[in-house]
Amino acid sequence: MIELIHFVRPWWLLGAIPAIVLAIIWARRRMSASHWESSIDVNLLDVLLEPGGRGGFKRIAWLVAMSLAIGAIGLSGPAWERLPQPVEQKSDALVIVLDLSLSMFARDLKPSRLVRARQKIADVLRMRREGFTGLVAYAGDAHAVAPLTDDTKTIENLLASLSPEMMPVLGSNLSSALSVARELFENARVKQGRLLLVTDSIDEPGDVVDFRNRNYPISILGVGTPAGSNIPLDFVNQPGQVLRTQAGEAILARLDEQRLSRVANSAYGRYRKLALSDEDINYLLRVPLPQDDETIEIDREFDTWADMGFLACLILLPLVLLAFRRGLLAVICLSVIVPFPAEAGLWDDLWARRDQQGRAALLEGEPQSATLLFEDPAWRAVAQYRSGEYATAAESFGQFQAPDDFYNLGNALAQNGDFAAALDAYDHTLSTNPTHEDALFNREIVERLLQEQQSAEQENDSEGDQGSNPQDSNDQQSGSDQQRAEDQQQGDQPDQPPEDTDSSSEQTESDSSQDPSQTDEGQSSRDEKQDALEQWLRRVPDDPGGLLRRKFQYETNQRLRRGDYSARETEKIW
Repeated sequence: MIELIHFVRPWWLLGAIPAIVLAIIWARRRMSASHWESSIDVNLLDVLLEPGGRGGFKRIAWLVAMSLAIGAIGLSGPAWERLPQPVEQKSDALVIVLDLSLSMFARDLKPSRLVRARQKIADVLRMRREGFTGLVAYAGDAHAVAPLTDDTKTIENLLASLSPEMMPVLGSNLSSALSVARELFENARVKQGRLLLVTDSIDEPGDVVDFRNRNYPISILGVGTPAGSNIPLDFVNQPGQVLRTQAGEAILARLDEQRLSRVANSAYGRYRKLALSDEDINYLLRVPLPQDDETIEIDREFDTWADMGFLACLILLPLVLLAFRRGLLAVICLSVIVPFPAEAGLWDDLWARRDQQGRAALLEGEPQSATLLFEDPAWRAVAQYRSGEYATAAESFGQFQAPDDFYNLGNALAQNGDFAAALDAYDHTLSTNPTHEDALFNREIVERLLQEQQSAEQENDSEGDQGSNPQDSNDQQSGSDQQRAEDQQQGDQPDQPPEDTDSSSEQTESDSSQDPSQTDEGQSSRDEKQDALEQWLRRVPDDPGGLLRRKFQYETNQRLRRGDYSARETEKIW
């Protein structure tokens, strides 16, 4: 704690010097008064000196000295906690557009154009100390890999998984890429920014001219060599083979620097060929913008300390009251009137609402306590879900009708093992928001689990039919008749609780009529299914490329359904 203490105004600590001087003066006066006390009897000294003359100055001196010391510490601004403070930061928006056509597999640059392009983009991301960066990948169509963000580490982690083989549509549709990049600027409400196109060729220069704007200059980083290289087919398990035309001629992918330079100049940008040093990206990223001083407000946690000097006032208050005779009585009365809280919640309620207390408990990893504190039903449902009360959480989420509430309801039902109802909940969410990626991902998992569960039940039924005999069938039939009779008798009772309020008791009654070995096997089977469910729903994918591939395929399918574009027969696939 001492290491964390920081003083915002440390020079105010010099104010403690008068307190030290006052203590010294009192000590010297005390020493001078000791000569009389050593020469005169104590009883006679009380008669000669005025009442309170000896102890009054002592108390006042110590009181003033302590007050000055505490006041000096309070004015110095003691702090031990940092707070985020809104600051102004340059927007400096940059969208990197990466060409992922098949020609990027060419190996005229070692080890390949694709690897060198990804390495150069990684260098750009590491140089970005300030501003926002986005990434767009394109081939036959374009997809946003990352929106404009200042978290360049996340973009760098996704960069290594980008490859032409993951693109749903082959080709080189630059117009679609520039359209997606413009959407990133518009969604981030950025009025100006730079585009860095990393490519080896541009088939249609008019695609760039259509998007040229002084507020969004387009610079081009050329990848490859003028001599060019063939395109290997290793990505389709054909080592040693190269991509050929329909006539059987090997395709030679060349870097046309003159065309790329003309296109960059027409789009108010610059052109450079990929180099080993940082000279190329330093030159391209210094394209001037109409307003170089554009800033936006962000939240960051800097050296801004929370000044806790006001606490000195609370300490000084009783000391000031002690300067008066009646003040001491007032302090005693306050300590008697204000009792110690009978329960901790009463004291907490004085400073925070129940929802605030519940949120604090949720952040501290105590969802069960948060469940009891939350008054807001939506927050209470979240706390119930995190505490493992999936059935209760499903009932709570079922009270709301928003798309996200149906998504949460589906998660709770899936965790509770009700896969069919979970699929219905996910379908409600997707009917309102078809692009809800989390709902799509979870629905696919739950649908797979439901199919596995149904297939497992069918296998168990088939095995049971093959291994059963007439006597077992009669026993099972009589047992089921007896069970139905017991259930009917229980249903005739007027005070029988509803099924959903005491499922554990019904399960116990049902299990009591079964064989103990069957009960253990059933419990073991349920535990295995629950463990498998938790592993599916709580697993963290370690393959970002797989997620991006599915994302790209989904976006392409959506565009095809809307008829946003159609593949051209004359368009080349590299």
